[in-house]
Amino acid sequence: MKGRLLGVDFGMKRVGFAVTDPDRIIASPLETYERQDAESDAAHYKSLIAREQIVAIVVGLPMHNDGREGKSAELARAFGQMLNQVTSLPVHYWDERFSTVQAEAALWSAGLTHRKRAERRDRVAAQMILQSYMEAGCPE
Repeated sequence: MKGRLLGVDFGMKRVGFAVTDPDRIIASPLETYERQDAESDAAHYKSLIAREQIVAIVVGLPMHNDGREGKSAELARAFGQMLNQVTSLPVHYWDERFSTVQAEAALWSAGLTHRKRAERRDRVAAQMILQSYMEAGCPE
């Protein structure tokens, strides 16, 4: 299946988004969204998905180092279910262990200040989740 994927780095306060090109070769950071209320959030997600012509969503799943899912993974799954209900798009989950650490390292090596790193961290983490998912062959 072709079409753009939306990568999601879920957080209770902020959500990072990344997108692929239609051929799913490269992921690019898109935006960081400050969560508001359920209605405003749903409207934003619908608009984003329509604007970017998204065909499926990949939500990062925070896992413990031993591979178990904890409370954060449960919250990410609930968020993915909400995205599915709001958009009617398929939602896939992908192990996001170390994505934020990798994003921080990449931003640090780019020489960005603390403030600029903080502004970009969530969307770059979403990019890394999405790129990893694509490199694994976009498994269902």
